[in-house]
Amino acid sequence: MFIQTEATPNPQTLKFIPGRDVHPPGALEFSDPKAAAASPFAAALFKIEGVRRVFFGPDFITVTKDGAYEWPHLKPSLLGAIMDSFVSGIPVMTGDDASAAPAPSAATHYSGDTAQIVREIEELLATRVRPAVAQDGGDIDFDRFEPDTGTVYLRMRGSCSGCPSSTITLKQGIESMLKHYVPEVVRVEQAL
Repeated sequence: MFIQTEATPNPQTLKFIPGRDVHPPGALEFSDPKAAAASPFAAALFKIEGVRRVFFGPDFITVTKDGAYEWPHLKPSLLGAIMDSFVSGIPVMTGDDASAAPAPSAATHYSGDTAQIVREIEELLATRVRPAVAQDGGDIDFDRFEPDTGTVYLRMRGSCSGCPSSTITLKQGIESMLKHYVPEVVRVEQAL
């Protein structure tokens, strides 16, 4: 098994591409070992000292490290743990979470014209933003739209979470695109 690695815009995060499916139903993120309790795969990665966050995409894994550790020391252990997990068949998730279904559209929480605006925003995120963000080992989730102010709130995940360039991505990339295609959008902010 060959696992390719790629740097991401976030210097604390490395993307691992195993050449096979990781979690096709949707992205999963674990911020600490306790959060990874239902994921034997993530728990195995958190056993490596210096691992701070684990993110599973459809066909990749991103790992965020503690700033006190260097990639040349962590990367071999991570490659070994990822390979061992695939070879031994350790599941990404166990129990009820094993086949997590994609979240329903947020548009169901809105009505009338606002629901249509939210559907348009979600469609643009799914077709134009998510594929680009996934290239960098991350994901982006729609949090909410406030029609009174025209503000869209998005949540950055994976390598994008805490990335120094995430503000630029939100403001210059995503905000410009959403404002162009959806005139009701006035600004984009990161959800907390």
